[in-house]
Amino acid sequence: MYKYFFKRIIDLFVALIALLIFSPVFLFVTIGLFFANNGRPFFFQLRPGLNAKIFKIIKFKTMTDKKGTDGELLADDLRLTKVGNFVGK
Repeated sequence: MYKYFFKRIIDLFVALIALLIFSPVFLFVTIGLFFANNGRPFFFQLRPGLNAKIFKIIKFKTMTDKKGTDGELLADDLRLTKVGNFVGK
């Protein structure tokens, strides 16, 4: 019974408390990345999950889409934003 009922309640409660505590940091990061990435603070990607079921993951976009003269993306260290560096730490 613990595994199916109480653990779920404890997990949800701890996640809710963590979300409330870290929401100011998430807000600061979102605003910083909004300006650093020209209005696109999030990165969306489709990934395979359990039993190869595809789901969409949403992440903070810590790198810009800057490209070199040849049209290829620049190296990672050149595209990393200051806010992205903070998020990585």
